[in-house]
Amino acid sequence: MVFDFRLHVFHTVAKRLNFTKAAAELFITQPAVTKHIHELENQLKTKLFDRNGSRIKLTAAGEILLQHSEQIFEIYRNLEFEINTLSQRHSGKLRLGASTTAAQYILPPILAAFHRKFRNLEITLTIKNTEEIEQALQDKEIDLGVIEGYSKNAAIKYTEFLKDEIVLVAAIQNPLVTTAVIKPEKLKQIPLLLREPGSGTLEVIAHALKEIGISLSDLNSEMQLGGSESMKLYMLHSDSMAFLSVHAVLKELHHKECRIIDVEGLNIERYFYFTVLHGQHEALPELFMKFARIQLQ
Repeated sequence: MVFDFRLHVFHTVAKRLNFTKAAAELFITQPAVTKHIHELENQLKTKLFDRNGSRIKLTAAGEILLQHSEQIFEIYRNLEFEINTLSQRHSGKLRLGASTTAAQYILPPILAAFHRKFRNLEITLTIKNTEEIEQALQDKEIDLGVIEGYSKNAAIKYTEFLKDEIVLVAAIQNPLVTTAVIKPEKLKQIPLLLREPGSGTLEVIAHALKEIGISLSDLNSEMQLGGSESMKLYMLHSDSMAFLSVHAVLKELHHKECRIIDVEGLNIERYFYFTVLHGQHEALPELFMKFARIQLQ
């Protein structure tokens, strides 16, 4: 629901800082974008962008308008949702962002059930690592995040969603698997697969290893990969081992394709968290959070 299309055009240009990209995203021509911005500047009697050739940046007035436009669009989304609720029609758009583990193994069945119940709601899902999801939330690119890790950003409100455990796993045929339990020092010799920097999973693993006197630099890292699925497939076809969410390997454990290796004194538990900005009170994220919790009961 956009009550003032010019404000929508401004917001898109301000986020992209590129008239051509904004025009493509809005499905209008670049001259039309320029016209809307000029009309808005004339209405407000101030410049909103400084132009230097093909490059643009927000003026001080533009920064203020961007901040308030974010709040206005939040009000619009709440208004649309609450008006539709009166007639028992849930509609609107929820921009969801999730870290890779949650997006691959936790959210799909919840999203499918949510869509069956609220067919008029449009949902987009952005998949990035925890650090990138938190940044997208602060940049107002998403309304609700689902992340993992110990990250605590003062601008973000964290709400526990689902408990998880990270386990060390190896393929059944891995010749290095000679026992079901290993000592922590053995981790320094085993070729390991790890997630990329910025990953919530890597952050949790580093925190847990520190408790038993081991740092990430002590490990024999064979490769860093950008997702649980690629790590799992690599592990299943190699002599390496990997720290993975137990949710990521449930099927493989059931089919006896891999096994869990316990490390003495190491217990890696964590929570997946819902994340919203402090002070944000939008109806759609609240609806989704309540629905997701009910699905997991």
